[in-house]
Amino acid sequence: MKQRIVVKVGSNVLTREDGKLDVTRMSALVDQIAWLKRNGYEVILVSSGAVACGRRELKVDHSLDSVEQRQLFSALGQVKLIGLYYDLFREFHIHIGQVLTMKENFQPGEQYVNQRACMTVMLENGVLPIVNENDTVSVTELMFTDNDELSGLIAQMMKADTLILLSNIDGIYDGHPDDANSQLIKEVAPDRDLSEYIQPERSAFGRGGMHSKYTTAQKVQQAGIRVIIANGERDNILIDLVNNNQNIPHTEFTPCN
Repeated sequence: MKQRIVVKVGSNVLTREDGKLDVTRMSALVDQIAWLKRNGYEVILVSSGAVACGRRELKVDHSLDSVEQRQLFSALGQVKLIGLYYDLFREFHIHIGQVLTMKENFQPGEQYVNQRACMTVMLENGVLPIVNENDTVSVTELMFTDNDELSGLIAQMMKADTLILLSNIDGIYDGHPDDANSQLIKEVAPDRDLSEYIQPERSAFGRGGMHSKYTTAQKVQQAGIRVIIANGERDNILIDLVNNNQNIPHTEFTPCN
């Protein structure tokens, strides 16, 4: 039985300081996912980055409200993002499939069943699902909080063994990450409360932050799935988490039995 891993990559991992897409890091993550697939893992990729891609594609000479910006730039950017993934994965002869979803698709019913069936047949045929929120139409209170929440729902829907949330820091600390006295929390049991350590701020380019990762990790952990929060900017992070877990800085939520 293959191990099934959901990998979530956020905007702060995929973008440079100037807000442009970091194609070098994107390529490195693709290399690692290709390695995972060669070594018998099933992978589902939940990827942010569409709005960041679109924002660099078009200069708008008039003001847009936040909804218009999100719709316009995500529509433009999703094409570029999936095109880049297509080119990068093709080098490894890996077929990809795009899944754009909305929160309502996770309610019990026909849409949920159809979405799960679609992703199942993709995996059965060696196709890598690349999932993102359908930002062109998800612009109300029905939006996901962020792609952390989306990845958690995907992990539960597809009965993944592990959910890996890639951030731009190593995990959850018992103080501010920039404080030299703060210690990385390496393991979180199902009954442990870390809320006192979670900073409320959001990331620079995405909607999420460590609070959303912690909330998602708790829910997925309770569903019996292991969750790892790790630094997506570290070289070979995905391969090292599989091969050399104990020596790689990360925070791991041990699943409920």
